[in-house]
Amino acid sequence: MLRLTDLRYSVDGRTLLEGASATIPAGHKVGLVGRNGTGKTTLFRLIRGELVLEGGTINLPERARIGGVAQEVPSNEVSLRDTVLAADTERADLLSEADTATDPTRIAEIQTRLTDIDAWSAEARAASILSGLGFTDAEQKQPCSAFSGGWRMRVALAAVLFSAPDVLLLDEPTNYLDLEGALWLESYLGRYPHTVIVISHDRGLLNRAVNAILHLENKTLTYYSGPYDQFARQRAAKRAVQAAQAKKQETRRAHLQSFVDRFKAKASKAKQAQSRVKMLEKMETITPPEDAARVVFTFPEPEELSPPIINTESVAVGYDGTPVLEKLNLRIDQDDRIALLGRNGEGKSTLSKLLSDRLAPMGGRMTSSSKLRIGFFAQHQVEELNVDQTPLEHLIKERANEGQAKLRARLASFGLGADQADTKVGRLSGGQKARLSLLLATLPAPHLLILDEPTNHLDIESREALVEALTAYSGAVILVSHDMHLLSLVADRLWLVKDGRVAPYEGDLESYRKLLLSTSDKPTKEKPKPKRASREDILELRSEVRKCEQRVEKLAEMQDTLAKRLADPKIYEEENAAKRETYQKKYAEVMEGIDRAEALWLKAQDRLERAEG
Repeated sequence: MLRLTDLRYSVDGRTLLEGASATIPAGHKVGLVGRNGTGKTTLFRLIRGELVLEGGTINLPERARIGGVAQEVPSNEVSLRDTVLAADTERADLLSEADTATDPTRIAEIQTRLTDIDAWSAEARAASILSGLGFTDAEQKQPCSAFSGGWRMRVALAAVLFSAPDVLLLDEPTNYLDLEGALWLESYLGRYPHTVIVISHDRGLLNRAVNAILHLENKTLTYYSGPYDQFARQRAAKRAVQAAQAKKQETRRAHLQSFVDRFKAKASKAKQAQSRVKMLEKMETITPPEDAARVVFTFPEPEELSPPIINTESVAVGYDGTPVLEKLNLRIDQDDRIALLGRNGEGKSTLSKLLSDRLAPMGGRMTSSSKLRIGFFAQHQVEELNVDQTPLEHLIKERANEGQAKLRARLASFGLGADQADTKVGRLSGGQKARLSLLLATLPAPHLLILDEPTNHLDIESREALVEALTAYSGAVILVSHDMHLLSLVADRLWLVKDGRVAPYEGDLESYRKLLLSTSDKPTKEKPKPKRASREDILELRSEVRKCEQRVEKLAEMQDTLAKRLADPKIYEEENAAKRETYQKKYAEVMEGIDRAEALWLKAQDRLERAEG
């Protein structure tokens, strides 16, 4: 159980937590929600002990392990799988000690503990987690340095999931995942055996992966049972009651004050007036709930073009002469709302580049309207904003002929007010940067808007505003997103990118989700035959065989030592009963260890023989 009691904490004189309390039962999955800037990430740092409370207490079970995603996995030459395996420090330490231990008793203890923590299945578990997050078997053997920062964040997530802490703290984990990875994570968290607290603006995850919501508002915490949609209904009802009570009280207060004002100077009514003054003084003020500032996106409207705006006939597209997608026969009209589905690496980004004229076709015929304007938003564009310029300066660069008043109005239409307009981009929040990038992408009033993960860094209110804007928008929309809620409300067509082709997906998003999570989903193409193992692979397998052989030999030596002790008649004398029982127990453990070690040895031998051909 995690117990937070009367927490108090401030940053730069601004109070974030004041009397905040909550109790999270062991094993519960909790979504931590609240407006940006209320202190959700700060609360995580307090729980981890990285910051010192100004008041209150945080109580965890004794020896409870707290885990969170590292900022980034180092760019080194360690393979992805070994990086994940190293996250379980106890297993790594025990295996290291097992290679050097000589004391039979200690070796038996090590083997017993390795069994208790299921160390022998560790590689399979690590591989399964990495696979769920989008890494192929070949990629798992590559060094971390071969991957970009976003992909290394997935490795960091895999590492903390593999280490299985007692309290798992995740801060926006789906921001660097695609739809397939996000759906896998939802399923994994639902089965996770320990406590999970996740900061997220992803309604799908908050509805399917958690069973409670912890709401941070007005410097306090409120715990709601149930998923996010249930929390939203409960909170709306609570706010409605609070608003009604506040209005009723204001009417009552006005009535009492009116009486006082009328009769306070009249002697015959003085006592009654004084009585009402006391009633006013004793009346506890009911504060009406604050209405959140309305979040908006206003997209400029394009003129209507004759259909289709894009048409492809047997188009192939790829890189360096190698096609990624072939036989593309696609049609896009201005009223289309299309979501691209498909696992990572199948070609969704390649298709987006083709349709946005960022990648030329290698073959076939592609036609588009001569007046077609395309807006393109991808997450990397947020990072490419000039951090030393203000949002207003970014717009002046694009629209030098427009007056500042009009440019400021454009910024306001994307929720960037006067203060943000004159603030350097480097000091803006992630959500504000995303808004600016969306504004720049839609500035020319595009007929086709291609959005690649547009909701990263946007809070729930901003995501809802984006849904409204896209629904009202009169241009075509192509979406690549891990946000199932956004896709379900905006997209009316689904295209599946798979096996080098793009085809309509006949099911709905829920059927696609079930398909991804189903163990019966088998690839339609026959897997290529494995390549002959390299010299390095063979040397590594030989080393593994030697280690397994040495482990068996050590255990056999222990068995001989214990057998000799148990063969000594003196051990069966009454005064040696406790010692005899210890030897017998250790002997049984060693025999089990030998069975497991021999099985691993045989598997290693088999892999080596297959590799050597």
